[in-house]
Amino acid sequence: MAVSLIAIDSMGGGGVAVTVPACLQVLADKPDVEFLLFGDQAQIEAVLAKSNSLHLDRIHIEHTCEMVQDNDTAAVALKNKKQSSMRLAINAVKTGRAHACVSGGNTGALMAISRFVLKTIPGIDRPAIMTILPTFDGEKGVRMLDLGANVDSPPHALMQFAMMGSVLASAVDNIDNPKVALLNIGEESHKGNASIQEASDMLKNTGSINYVGFIEPNRIFSGQVDVVVCDGFIGNIALKSIEGSAHIVKHYIRQAYSVSWFNKLLALISKSVINRLNNALSISRRNGASFAGLNGIVIKSHGDASIKGFANAIKNAYDEVQLAIPGRIAQAYDALMGQ
Repeated sequence: MAVSLIAIDSMGGGGVAVTVPACLQVLADKPDVEFLLFGDQAQIEAVLAKSNSLHLDRIHIEHTCEMVQDNDTAAVALKNKKQSSMRLAINAVKTGRAHACVSGGNTGALMAISRFVLKTIPGIDRPAIMTILPTFDGEKGVRMLDLGANVDSPPHALMQFAMMGSVLASAVDNIDNPKVALLNIGEESHKGNASIQEASDMLKNTGSINYVGFIEPNRIFSGQVDVVVCDGFIGNIALKSIEGSAHIVKHYIRQAYSVSWFNKLLALISKSVINRLNNALSISRRNGASFAGLNGIVIKSHGDASIKGFANAIKNAYDEVQLAIPGRIAQAYDALMGQ
């Protein structure tokens, strides 16, 4: 059995109180995983000492007293934090000591360091942040990229994003010939700016991508498509709007149930329904964004992820390792260019 060795930035996001127990959860579930934990050794060992896990022999600690802070700029993290838990975890992927890196730390810093250390797959101009959003069917999900790695993406970059999204939807999600759409202000062919129009024309002429046209923001969750492609500036705004909408829905539901004793009773009766809603809107369920296009696997966990959420991000990294995703993207790019 080939072992997947995953490097963890133990200090990012919720810190060792989240990252270390998440690793223990994954170890119990997957016998072919080992971890390199980068961070403060004393803090990591304190968490491990409270565990009754039988899998501690598959955890290896790499001590560092430096970490990337949430308020560090990408430039500061890249130039001045070369011994941080984040940088050393990414370095482990570069040197081949680890097959993937997972971090819940500063997104801008993680992308900047990842791109500097790992570089992009030959031919890929820029990486993209991709995650899975829920759909109305409750299970399928839709992959969306770019969610903030690039604030201004030219048409050929959007075509590359479409190709990378299609590769992951096919390989990881087991979707045959995934449907890919460009996010736009309307579904009509004449809608959108010049960049979107040019990207659409390019995608129409590719035989290896199942491009189905434009999709409006209010149809992202419809399940009509498997991959939604957009510029990183637009994608990041869309993602944060979605997260904000989920929070306000939860807020008004809690408020409605608390206004009277009768409503509180209704809340108890409908507890299973509320739990299902919370589960559907939870960031933990689908936590873990791929940095697609890098010459190595890096997964970004949400900074506020729970232990379960961080474990899901690790499992995403495991899946990409098992499926050799960077290699598949490289093959898909060659096929795209050979048309």
